Amino acid sequence: MSTQDFHLTCPIPIQQYPAVVMAHGGGGRLMHQLIEKMFVATFGSDNLRTRHDSAQLQLPTARLAFTTDSYVVRPLFFPGGDIGKLAVYGTVNDLAMSGARPLYLSLGMILEEGLPMETLWQVVLSIREAVQATGVQIVTGDTKVVDRGKGDGVFLNTSGVGVIEHDLLIAPQSVRAGDAVILSGDIGRHGIAVMAVREGLEFESAIESDCAPLAEPVLALIEAGIEVHCLRDLTRGGLASAVVEIAEAAQAGIQLEESRIPVREDVRGACEILGFDPLYVANEGRFVAFVPRAQAERAVELLRRFEVCAEAQVVGEVIESPKGTVVLRSVIGTSRVVDMLSGEQLPRIC
Repeated sequence: MSTQDFHLTCPIPIQQYPAVVMAHGGGGRLMHQLIEKMFVATFGSDNLRTRHDSAQLQLPTARLAFTTDSYVVRPLFFPGGDIGKLAVYGTVNDLAMSGARPLYLSLGMILEEGLPMETLWQVVLSIREAVQATGVQIVTGDTKVVDRGKGDGVFLNTSGVGVIEHDLLIAPQSVRAGDAVILSGDIGRHGIAVMAVREGLEFESAIESDCAPLAEPVLALIEAGIEVHCLRDLTRGGLASAVVEIAEAAQAGIQLEESRIPVREDVRGACEILGFDPLYVANEGRFVAFVPRAQAERAVELLRRFEVCAEAQVVGEVIESPKGTVVLRSVIGTSRVVDMLSGEQLPRIC
């Protein structure tokens, strides 16, 4: 968005308020305008328009999924996404991993004094775009301003409510020996995209984050009658951490085939330069699904109908032993145990 476009569309008088300022005691004209003219007007659900202390929701079922997450990514904008899209898609995806249909979000915004109003407006527009893309509603929220130097621009928190419209128990405890492990697409792009911008790295081709909503393909699996045993999105800690967590919780063995795990060549090259293992690099639009082997081919076919899952494929299987362990069979036929890292490979990537 250009500065000219911003001046034409931003509902806050930028000449008067070029940046976010402190509103001591939680009041003040700017805070009122932010809430009324920017947030309520832009996100505009009926619940927000009531200006009440809580949202009153009507839900079609008693079985719900509820999740919350906070987003502190630096930089705020990166190729393929930004903190606004991360906050909406991340919470929508967490709900989807329970097999839930996402319906409602809350939005908490921690703004640093001095944040340019243009930057805030860009984040708000990105949130609106993500909300419209996923069909959820923002029904309640909160805004706070912290002293300059205390907030790193913008921190966001989103909580989400979704409805579970099936009888499946989608959890590690449902994983069984013989299940196929399906990966929804190539891995490692989000972490490398953020790292490249943060460190000023330039590669021959631009690496964009895979930031995307996942509810639609997940619900398509369930609606098609696929017996989904477990789902997990591959955010912090990447593919390796996700499958290790599942193996330990299920007390099952998991064997992955390295040759079947898609990693783009530019991402692989960047990982080699930076000393990262793509198995542990964060993703924001990828997941693994555990389904009975007999249904794996059909599940992959269904997933590939969606652009975000165009490279979906079976990358492994659940085995009887060693229990609680993930084994990776390399392209040359050797095997190694995959474990969690002792620390974060890439800090502040979501």
